[in-house]
Amino acid sequence: MDPVKIGMFLRKLRKEKELTQEQFAQEVGVSNRTVSRWENGTNMPDISLLVQIADFYEVDVRELIEGERKSETMDKEVRDVATKMADYASAEKSRLLKTIQGISLLGDLILVLSIIWKITTTDFNSADRIFGVQSIYISVLLLVIMAVITLYVTGALEKIMKNRILYTGIKVVTISGIVLGALYLIVLPTVAIGMLIFSSVIEHPQVYEDVNKYNEYMSFSREETYDDEYYKWDKFGMDETIWPAQITADMSVEDFTMVYYNPWDKQYLGYLVVDYKPEDYEKEVERLREYDSSEYVGYYGVEAETSHELLAVNADEYHGFVYALTDGNNRIIYAEQLFCNYFMDLDYTQYMPQEYLLDGFNARQGNPYRSEQLNEKTALQTSDISRKRVKFQINKLGERNVYR
Repeated sequence: MDPVKIGMFLRKLRKEKELTQEQFAQEVGVSNRTVSRWENGTNMPDISLLVQIADFYEVDVRELIEGERKSETMDKEVRDVATKMADYASAEKSRLLKTIQGISLLGDLILVLSIIWKITTTDFNSADRIFGVQSIYISVLLLVIMAVITLYVTGALEKIMKNRILYTGIKVVTISGIVLGALYLIVLPTVAIGMLIFSSVIEHPQVYEDVNKYNEYMSFSREETYDDEYYKWDKFGMDETIWPAQITADMSVEDFTMVYYNPWDKQYLGYLVVDYKPEDYEKEVERLREYDSSEYVGYYGVEAETSHELLAVNADEYHGFVYALTDGNNRIIYAEQLFCNYFMDLDYTQYMPQEYLLDGFNARQGNPYRSEQLNEKTALQTSDISRKRVKFQINKLGERNVYR
């Protein structure tokens, strides 16, 4: 059997009838490309189509198979055998096609349910929403691919492609959705990360040591104007009233430093050392001891015992500490380390004496406290997703019972 010879014979028969490939394709229910492949000898017609093609061109099946006309005609027995073979092949092909169609439809249904479940269980207000959106986007993309396969195996795709307006509309909507999704999930995050990396390279800690400008660096001395300066010194809303409301002439300031650093997120490091007169020292100690201090032990490894007496502390498990220490000799040290994401990019030991830090304090990247908090957060999110999944399944069960 010579495919090239058969192809040339098919082309000759089509030319004799003065038909285009498109016209002949419509007659036998295939595509133009399929006819072209037959005539080029790349592929050969399915056995189920041989009798139909032979009848259309008014030749014998044997002539099609041999790729040339014969003087004698194929006898009835040979034609009957070929017809039965074609019917058998057609039935087998139909059963296989129905199986594929069923699998495709089942795949579409599973993907639709998966997308619905992900939408109902994703917290779009959380910091991790980007991962949920990525998952939904990938599921939608898989659904589009599966839908195209389903349309193809059911024959609907060919009809859609013939309707140019409908086909163009579907193609534009699909491509636009894919492009927009890619921009949101790939391009924009990449650009944002690039800008953050660039910012971290060019950004340097800003160190302020002029105590005369003390109130410019304290959040409690600023009105809520929401301008750049207010945003810079709002310090996550942490309570800094442990520190003095202002620096007065009778205060002996021995040391003062305030550091602002913003490579990725804002970070603050500061300390103020004041030597008080005995009577003023007593008043300040009394004020600080009356402060409603918060829990702090264990946060970032901080220990209960401190080398200096801890007079007051405002601690936050996410943003850090504002506190006051005393050496018991009329000296009070006001200090703060404020940050987010459970660690500081800033090397705090470079800007603050070790003795002013709370004992055990460790806010370096990869600190044990950060790992512990992130693990707890992951566990809570997993538990929350499980609860939402159960709730979704209960609601679906309730809907089924209503319909029954």
